Amino acid sequence: MPVCGGDFVVEKDSVRDIAMTNIVSRLDKEGTFTEVVYEILQETQKYLEATCAALMQINSSQTKIGTVIACNSAGNSNYVPPEVRLEGMQGVLFTEETTVYQKSEADRVQSELLEQLDVSCIVTVPIVINDMIAMYFVIFEQNEEHAYDDRKLQFIQDTARIIQSIAQKKIINNSLLSSYELLREILSNIGSGIIVCSQENGNVLFENDIAQNADEVRRTMKECIQDFFDKGCPMEDIRPVENYDAQSGLWFEVRFAPLNWLDGSPVIICTAVDITQKKKNQQKIEYQAHNDFLTGLYNRMKCESDLRKVIKNAVKDGTTGAVMFIDLDNFKHINDGLGHQYGDVLLQQVAAGIQGIAGLRGHCYRMGGDEFVIIIEPQLYDQLDRLVRIISDMFNRSWYLMGTEYYCTMSMGIARFPEHGSDVNELIKKADIAMYEAKKGGKNRYAYYSAGNDSGSIKQLDIENNMRQAVASECDEFIVFYQPVVDAVTRECVSCEALIRWNSKALGFMAPGEFIPLAEYLGLITSIGDFILEEACRQCKDWNEHGFPDFRININLSVVQLMQKDVVDNVKKILDRTGVNPHNIVLEITESFAINDMERVMNIVKGLRRLGPKIALDDFGTGYSSLNYIKQLPLDIIKVDKTFIDDIVDDDYAKAFVKLIVELSKTIGTKICVEGVESREQYEVLSQIGVDYIQGYYFGKPVPVGEFAHRNLRRDAQ
Repeated sequence: MPVCGGDFVVEKDSVRDIAMTNIVSRLDKEGTFTEVVYEILQETQKYLEATCAALMQINSSQTKIGTVIACNSAGNSNYVPPEVRLEGMQGVLFTEETTVYQKSEADRVQSELLEQLDVSCIVTVPIVINDMIAMYFVIFEQNEEHAYDDRKLQFIQDTARIIQSIAQKKIINNSLLSSYELLREILSNIGSGIIVCSQENGNVLFENDIAQNADEVRRTMKECIQDFFDKGCPMEDIRPVENYDAQSGLWFEVRFAPLNWLDGSPVIICTAVDITQKKKNQQKIEYQAHNDFLTGLYNRMKCESDLRKVIKNAVKDGTTGAVMFIDLDNFKHINDGLGHQYGDVLLQQVAAGIQGIAGLRGHCYRMGGDEFVIIIEPQLYDQLDRLVRIISDMFNRSWYLMGTEYYCTMSMGIARFPEHGSDVNELIKKADIAMYEAKKGGKNRYAYYSAGNDSGSIKQLDIENNMRQAVASECDEFIVFYQPVVDAVTRECVSCEALIRWNSKALGFMAPGEFIPLAEYLGLITSIGDFILEEACRQCKDWNEHGFPDFRININLSVVQLMQKDVVDNVKKILDRTGVNPHNIVLEITESFAINDMERVMNIVKGLRRLGPKIALDDFGTGYSSLNYIKQLPLDIIKVDKTFIDDIVDDDYAKAFVKLIVELSKTIGTKICVEGVESREQYEVLSQIGVDYIQGYYFGKPVPVGEFAHRNLRRDAQ
């Protein structure tokens, strides 16, 4: 609002222009840097009516940032800009660009930061001197009614540039202390090692405090500078160099850049930044990508990568190696009977036991669940029989799980390379086939792969070959069945789950249990999953447009699909291509997917949810159930696995578990669907507990689309 008077109207823009004119006039003012900048801060604070305007610097150890000059408003004379610890602030507050955090627009992290600083808004602008951030121009605001719009931010940035110009001028004119002393002070507070050398002869013209006093930094920089000048100062190809200092165990990123020195002579400025934490983070990411989170063993991805290299060398050298495929016998009994915590301990003990066998450390892998693979490299192949006996003996002894003695044996299949194949997947598959031969022989034994294995293995190969052909033929042999999901109160069918079936031309009708695990193993489940998703979306749109506008379809996304980098984009393409209303689609993710790499899972689930579909957590209770990740994930529905429903009529634990999940769902705003309901008694118990949806044979088995519509989508039921 303009201020109205009898003589004239003073516009806000005029006030701003007057303030900026006063600030610009300080460019040529005599006096010390501190005196001139303090006057600029006064003008800035006065115009913005801010709590405090300050100039701040990072200390030489780059651990804190403190105030150099500050100007408070008259009403906030007691406000002191806090000394801020930089731990966790890099890349958040004090960055290479202007940063603005306002309470009204802040997220959780930003709100906590503002509370820590006792302000409702903070603006930081870097002051760059000689291409380096020397200081920060900071505005602190406690008044929540003061908003910082684009015009005010532009004023702050313009003021920062003026302060920057004054600093540069003071350096050149030797007005603050001396140009060299100011530069030394600024560069010493950068937080990185800095050495300036003459381009002509390599003589050192300047070293900041870190380069002089930190032995590990000095060693690194001297070594890199010597190498740089030995190569003739290749100015056309100056790239960052990562250097490891063995004495300190630290990593540094060393950079070179041309610069004109104070006297105008050409120099090389060398900077060294400690990137040890970055390296550790990279190593952590690499570890997580290649290691199993539970046992610490390498995972399937690492196994396939390592085996590919070992086979290649064996073929080249004409040597022989082997692959052992181990599966625990009756592991499910321990998991279901004792609890997953016992199963976890057992898997960890098995991993430690295998790793502890001489020669096997670093060659053991957890493939998933209770399956392990061991690669016997050619140099260890002559000890194969001995290793097999040691592993067998290990499983003939008891395991101590949480203070109690239990027995769990294993079945092992062994395939040789390159005799049985030089393709990684083929070789692992044959070791897997041999393992099944051992299981069929009575478990607790091992078997070598043989081309003469019985019809069961041959059938598995037939299934594989026919499945590959079926997928290659646009999945035309696969059929989508639908199972009703009913409202627990009204008993009305409000949605259904799409379930895949395979009517093979060569093998006949195949149950999911016969081909889904193999499809996942062969990497074909993604194509099959995309097929069922698209078919179900088209069917949902058809039902929605013909009298059932709110009817939903649940569709499972396999873990393999969800782990694809482009899963969100792929789902979006299918939703767009079919034209279905995304809000009528429920994407089901399995609990086993939800426990891995929570940050990645969150990004994927949030990405899918932004497309419009609801998200359901399937099979809850069968894996590593955690109320914590249920709270974290943006879920719409939790589907309780049928294992908790089978005995719910008489099992108090099952009732208590479902009650707990129902209460939790009310708190976090999700719905509860229970699977596997097969009797009226089960339905009545669940209705009393207060679940939202029921799915199971009691209300209908999975059936083809026509039969499903006839039974469940009668208009007289609407």
